[in-house]
Amino acid sequence: MLLQHKTALNAKRIVLASGSPQRKDLLTNMGVKFEVIASRFDEKLPKDRFPSGAEYALETARHKALDVAAMGKQMQNPPLVDLIISADTVVEADGVILEKPDDEEHAVRLISSLSGRDHQVHTGVSLVLPGEPDPATGQPPFIRSFFVTTDVTFAQLSSETIQAYVASGEPFGKAGAYGIQGLAGSFVVGLRGCFYNVVGFPVHRCVCVGVEG
Repeated sequence: MLLQHKTALNAKRIVLASGSPQRKDLLTNMGVKFEVIASRFDEKLPKDRFPSGAEYALETARHKALDVAAMGKQMQNPPLVDLIISADTVVEADGVILEKPDDEEHAVRLISSLSGRDHQVHTGVSLVLPGEPDPATGQPPFIRSFFVTTDVTFAQLSSETIQAYVASGEPFGKAGAYGIQGLAGSFVVGLRGCFYNVVGFPVHRCVCVGVEG
């Protein structure tokens, strides 16, 4: 597990390829020293290319990590980066991928579509070692990716509750228009899987990736 290797990891240069404050806080709480270089990748891959929201999140996370790796290559005398960590979270309901709301009306529609129902939250994670060769090709970078899915059940929400939640401003910038760590936590009546995965970073899977594959 990561705990045994924390000292060695903290001697490395680790980059989080995300501007998400939630991911930053979770990684910090894991005791990992890192810096943030937000990816510039436009997260608008064609959804119909992917059989599930999990595969969509996984590919987006991979693109975000590789974008940050490419940014380093474009620099003159780029500083060595040992590990790039990237993640992408989406909500899926009945096979439909729900991402971040565009405006208040869109946020109302998204939350309404989840009211009284089950849905899935997928987080794809990509770990890129820019200087390490891929055993399959003999060329860098070495990429290891995985996804985690959590099942979430919302209570039946009144239109007044939904309107008040959207008016709070909390839905914006969040997949599916909600953040379980905030006011929307009170909407959840059931959860199966990793809570932190819904926040945006599957902590257990990340710290165990070295032994669980």
